[in-house]
Amino acid sequence: MIGTAARAGLAPRPIWGDGDAAPSPFNARASTARSDEPLLSLRKVNSFYGPVQAHFDLDLEVRAGQIVSLLGGNASGKSTTMKVVLGLLKPRSGEVRFNGQSILGLGTPQVIRRGIGSVPEARRLFPAMTVRENLLMGAYARSDRKAVAEDLERMLELFSRVAERIDFQAGTLSGGEQQMVAMARALMGRPRLLCMDEPTMGLSPLYVDKVLELIAQINRQGVSVFMVEQNASLALQIAHHGYVLQTGRIVLSGKAGELLADARIRDAYLGGADAARTAS
Repeated sequence: MIGTAARAGLAPRPIWGDGDAAPSPFNARASTARSDEPLLSLRKVNSFYGPVQAHFDLDLEVRAGQIVSLLGGNASGKSTTMKVVLGLLKPRSGEVRFNGQSILGLGTPQVIRRGIGSVPEARRLFPAMTVRENLLMGAYARSDRKAVAEDLERMLELFSRVAERIDFQAGTLSGGEQQMVAMARALMGRPRLLCMDEPTMGLSPLYVDKVLELIAQINRQGVSVFMVEQNASLALQIAHHGYVLQTGRIVLSGKAGELLADARIRDAYLGGADAARTAS
């Protein structure tokens, strides 16, 4: 079990040094956001694939310091939501805001420069490049070489298994090891928000637990997390807040613990009575 124990079980060392929250190249812009405004918000978003509507007035938000899980079955629109946030799909209507500013219509490189990191489904590493080279690709938009080198050392401390494989070709690593490289690569861009698409998919139980522990630790050290996940039980164990998406519509939302105990969630996603015992 992960739960709150994962949040408390690892001694935190701030990722960025000196106890700072994750800085970004847009700190000056970020300071203009209202204190009551979410870090990320989607309002009345309607998106389409050709004539097929994927989202129907989608509303969700991520507050600074939170882990937020977006749950749902296949074809519910979870990964499409991530595409909207990352600038891979432009909604036909609605608003997408990050750090107090609209990011609607920005391409993925611009979104990443604003302070959003991406850990995509299936990881999408460069298999012929070494782990070190993959990590440095995550800092491609940064010019502060000294700080990049320092952040690389921090990533190797945080992801000890990655450090052991630093000079291996990324394509030779196991799925769990590749997932850790993908997470570390995204963090090399110093994001304020880490977007993760199905981070536990296809991993062995050992690596599932390790990845979830690392997500909780990253969050404790100043990075907010927006996670798309089909495994509701795992996602809600480490999240602060959750949303349930069905055919492009939010049908349930609330605190993660409340959703984990909700009979509708248990019956639809967690296996009914067995999950009730897990939640307790």
